[in-house]
Amino acid sequence: MTESRFDVASIVQGYAQGYFLMADDSGASLGWYSSRERTLIPLDERFRYPRSLQRLLNQERFTVAVDRAFEAVIDGCADRETTWISEELKDIYRSLHEAGWAHSFETWQGDELAGGILGLTIGGAFIGESMFFRIPDGSKVAMVKLVERLRDRQFVLFDAQMMNPHLERFGAHIIGSKQYNALLKQALARQCSL
Repeated sequence: MTESRFDVASIVQGYAQGYFLMADDSGASLGWYSSRERTLIPLDERFRYPRSLQRLLNQERFTVAVDRAFEAVIDGCADRETTWISEELKDIYRSLHEAGWAHSFETWQGDELAGGILGLTIGGAFIGESMFFRIPDGSKVAMVKLVERLRDRQFVLFDAQMMNPHLERFGAHIIGSKQYNALLKQALARQCSL
């Protein structure tokens, strides 16, 4: 394990207080952000997905793994035309991973990484940072399997931070900061493991 040049404890504390890190569009400046609204992926019966995805799940074409290819998931999440995952943020994720806070939840098709979700686990909270796919439906299957895993492990909160049409199809919903902070407090009181 390498010596981290980041204060991991302070970074985890920032997330535990409801903030998240993002780089600006240029990637030059990294800052803490908060929002009056947060997007959650439901861990109850409100979680849903298209019937076509159920057929795919029944075929069992993908297998799942945790932290098998953490570095590749970071790269996959950052590999887009405009990204808020700067080189500095990648280094922070690596430090958080080495300290046991950041994880990759991956789908595989044979020996090929199909997709993945990058996130932090703090108590009973999974804070999703980003997701990507290399094989169609890889990230969708990762989402379904991750929700199953979080339910099984008694997580309270799956924070997706910001809404987009893709997340909306899974039943994602927006809550206010007061409600979010109350749920986060509940989640932090739990000891859960991905």
